[in-house]
Amino acid sequence: MKTKIFLLLLLTTSFAFAQQTPFEKSGKKETTTYESAIAFYQNLAKTYPQQSKLLSYGSTDFGQPLHLMVLSKSKIFDPVTLRKNNKRIFLINNGIHPGEPEGIDASMMLARDLLKNNKLPEDVVVCIIALYNIGGSHNRSGTSRANQNGPIAYGFRGNSKNYDLNRDFIKTDSKNSQAFQQIFNTWQPEIFVDTHTSNGADYQYTMTLIPTQKDKLNPILSSYLTKTMVPDLYSQMKGKGYDLVPYVNSISEIPDNGITGYIESPRYSTGYAALHNTIGFMPETHMLKDFDQRVESTYKLLNTYIDIIVRDAKEIGENKAKADAYTAQQKDFPLDWKLNRSVLDSIEFKGFEAKYKPSEVSGIDRLYYDRNAPFTKKIKYWDKFEPSLTVTKPIAYIIPKAWDKVIALLKLNNVKMQQLTTDSKINLEMYYIADMKTGTQPYEGHYLHSAVSLKPVNQDIQFYAGDYVVYVNQANNRYIIETLEPQAIDSFFNWNFFDSILGKKEGYSSYVFEDTAAELLKKDPELKQKLEAEKTKNPDFAKSARMQLEFVYKNSDYYEKTYMRYPIGRLQQNIKLNLK
Repeated sequence: MKTKIFLLLLLTTSFAFAQQTPFEKSGKKETTTYESAIAFYQNLAKTYPQQSKLLSYGSTDFGQPLHLMVLSKSKIFDPVTLRKNNKRIFLINNGIHPGEPEGIDASMMLARDLLKNNKLPEDVVVCIIALYNIGGSHNRSGTSRANQNGPIAYGFRGNSKNYDLNRDFIKTDSKNSQAFQQIFNTWQPEIFVDTHTSNGADYQYTMTLIPTQKDKLNPILSSYLTKTMVPDLYSQMKGKGYDLVPYVNSISEIPDNGITGYIESPRYSTGYAALHNTIGFMPETHMLKDFDQRVESTYKLLNTYIDIIVRDAKEIGENKAKADAYTAQQKDFPLDWKLNRSVLDSIEFKGFEAKYKPSEVSGIDRLYYDRNAPFTKKIKYWDKFEPSLTVTKPIAYIIPKAWDKVIALLKLNNVKMQQLTTDSKINLEMYYIADMKTGTQPYEGHYLHSAVSLKPVNQDIQFYAGDYVVYVNQANNRYIIETLEPQAIDSFFNWNFFDSILGKKEGYSSYVFEDTAAELLKKDPELKQKLEAEKTKNPDFAKSARMQLEFVYKNSDYYEKTYMRYPIGRLQQNIKLNLK
């Protein structure tokens, strides 16, 4: 009998230990590997098959799919059915930067505890991307994040192709991003959290928080975020022993002089989420705090999100539906933002005194934070952003079918599209690129454009059967406009999708075109008048035969009309098109 009891206790203990995460088994000093994380979730899904399911999507640059752990008390794992049943979707992304691994370990414990303790919420489905940057997680060391306090070993920021995946949500150079967008647009979460670890100044907080910037979020969602969700996150986390503070984006070397809000453009995960009217959060644990504290604070924060979403499930769902309807009818869309430095607030900040002492390396005074001199005081906080560039939407965009990557990404993001069934000449507003700046150094594999200025021209453009028409009357209008308008900060144009239009394809030999130009001036008095006016206005032009010949060429039918012309047209009037 004693033998049987001993064996039963041994089995019970073994089962309990098997349910521990690698983080827990290591005495809270290690983070899990990719293989261990997937094995852990597979075991959970096998142990609790009625309420959990491990799904896989697409592939990544490492050759493995993205895994999504879905926790659903209703035993339903079809997102369409769940939305019909009015369930909220809460999506957690982990390991986009695998050197910042707290969310990986915290989410494993979260999933286990919700299942084991029968605490799955009724109206909220929890979806967990186990580990996003699989390639980076395999590139392990304990030194790549020079300022970070543990764990013993962790992954690298760059993925298998050395992309920073938190810059890849629009350009989509990685297979990881494609798979993520498939997950995001399949499940359509109302609330999204992407777990991170910060760098920067030293202070008392273990956790800082970046919500979607309130001024760029849909107003309906922004009101709930600022009046309800963020204050409740702060108060509840304080009650759990972890004060929150806004991400410490200092205006100078030390935060004492004030911090600003963070404007996340669509290249970032939460900026991308905002294009789909999803409230996003980027919690950033502090790199100098002990690893076990960072994991614990992340675990408690994720639980707090669930509590708030459960409590406000009805309101959150109604807000998302209202925001989608608003966006479909919205006429004017901001494309870029600027911080209003004349509007400031103050917040309580718990820091450490910044001091200086001679460097043991250089002998020159260096900054350090004195942890024996903590303080609590008010600091300035600037968090009012205003549109610096706004565009009025067209009725539709028309996209030649040749631009297949653009079309594929629009489809991936649930943009409704139709195709022309016949060749058609259509009058549109076309953009010519009048000016722009281009980076002199590569950024994430691109020479990024910025400061784009445009010359709009109405033209009759020949389109062909199979070309795409995108009407701007959709809940995804923000994604459509902020990718297709060239002047938007993270437009497809700025990410070099259309650089082939920036080079001439034809030219002329001056000695031949001289005779042609002379004939053109004889036949076109208006052109002749323009030429003479330019000579009068510009002495250098008057002295240059080459400049004058080029002027005639540019103002003739011989000049290629596609040079610097953005190929996507803006339909400004409601006309009948033959569509399928």
